[in-house]
Amino acid sequence: MTATQRVTDERNQALFGWYQMRRRDLPWRNTSDPYCLLVSEFMLHQTPVNRVEAYYELFLERFPTVDDLADAPLGDVLAAWSGLGYNSRAQRLREAARIIKDDGWPNDVIGLQELPGVGPYTAAAMASFVFGAQVPAVDTNLRRVLSRWHGEPLDGGLLMAAAKDAVASDAGNWNQAMMDLGATVCLPRRPICDACPVTTWCSGPHGYVAAHTQARFEGSARQLRGAIVRAVVREPQSFETIRRDTGFPTAEVEMALEDLVTEGLIANDEGTYRPGG
Repeated sequence: MTATQRVTDERNQALFGWYQMRRRDLPWRNTSDPYCLLVSEFMLHQTPVNRVEAYYELFLERFPTVDDLADAPLGDVLAAWSGLGYNSRAQRLREAARIIKDDGWPNDVIGLQELPGVGPYTAAAMASFVFGAQVPAVDTNLRRVLSRWHGEPLDGGLLMAAAKDAVASDAGNWNQAMMDLGATVCLPRRPICDACPVTTWCSGPHGYVAAHTQARFEGSARQLRGAIVRAVVREPQSFETIRRDTGFPTAEVEMALEDLVTEGLIANDEGTYRPGG
């Protein structure tokens, strides 16, 4: 065993010991059902865990199987999703469910990544959690932790190489442990280094530069799009009603409606807007 491998093994042992004691009790960690995990991964993209917890089980009660979701009208799916934001995620999740219903579950990273809305991270996470693939799932948490271990910001090929070198043989639990470490201890701006189980093998907090905060939501196109989708899910709406109720300028409402129709999230029936097909 090389010195590098010995360090990696010791660090992973410390990480797993901490994870066993500090593992977050999240509802999607109590199942190996690929459908339930796919729902959780779609919901967790760009949305805090505490918000997802409030929606996850209710969504699964409404659509308990992948076939149920595949067969559901888009309006029903959007209604169950309403409040999570980024409604196109719900649309792509239903599209993925339809493919899975017809063709079955892909069981590797390449096949999973061909599903609508599934990128490299989600494909790797699903493959390791459900199908036992020995692959790192590289998200923002893992990037931050690895950058601090190495003492420099990692990205692209360097990041992937570092992740492949660091991942343990139990990649599914390793990925979960790294997510928890990044979410609860190795924080972007104020890491809790005194509570870190792998501080012995870390270069310190300065190897990572925190990203700029997300643009303001209030008054944004995201807010307007969400308001429009919520409105048409409740009942069909005219342009004037949407413009009046959202309070946004006419030109911005027109642009948002055009984009939502193009994306298939809503449909325009002779000037009346309803959920897409």
